[in-house]
Amino acid sequence: MRELASTSSPEARALLAEVSVGLTVAQAVAAPKLFQLRHRLGETVLIKLLVVVLRAFVDSLRVPDKPDAADILELADTLACTYTHDSLKDIILALKEARTKGTKFYQSLDVSTLYRLIQEYFDRKAAFLEHRHLDQKATGVSQQAADVKLLGDAAPRMLEHVAQQIPDDHPNAEGLRQKLTITKARESRGLITPEQAAQQRAEARAATQRKDRPDWKASPEAQQQIDKRHRQENRKIMERYRSPNP
Repeated sequence: MRELASTSSPEARALLAEVSVGLTVAQAVAAPKLFQLRHRLGETVLIKLLVVVLRAFVDSLRVPDKPDAADILELADTLACTYTHDSLKDIILALKEARTKGTKFYQSLDVSTLYRLIQEYFDRKAAFLEHRHLDQKATGVSQQAADVKLLGDAAPRMLEHVAQQIPDDHPNAEGLRQKLTITKARESRGLITPEQAAQQRAEARAATQRKDRPDWKASPEAQQQIDKRHRQENRKIMERYRSPNP
């Protein structure tokens, strides 16, 4: 690890440059987090990766006064403990932006400056995430409003469809269904107006409503008499068919 922190590696710089090409904050947000890398690869490998990234950035700057190996190791450990829920690509992008946005180093780069540059990136990242959340929220509200409008437009048709359902036990169920089918066909062909079709559907809907008629029902005492009479008639019929032929 000490060798990685103190030795310049052109291959590592080229690899990091390739990774950073086209890298965006959104991609960095979606990348595996440092705590996930620690769990998957181990603490030592995670620190080594951060050391390689920091060393490559330091080597890319043409300033005489730079952090030494001990400084890089210490900063790598600090980053691993501080930004556990951010990604390695976040660190790469932070250093890329520090180099490409015209930061003035004045012939010197110390650890405090390097840490400040990374911290400024994460401030920008926080603002980016906040704006994205607000955009998604606004989009969600707009979509919700559209869904409500769509439901509001469809609700009358849905209610009408439910209202037009004819109970299977209705004595004239088949006739009412045929009437609705004819109404739909005549309306689609322009033989009747939408108002006339709505009137015919309303009539069919009214015909499906069967009000309870207590006067049609026998009282409990009368029903017992009816049942008794039915049993007597059934018994007479059974006795007739059981008697021998003359």
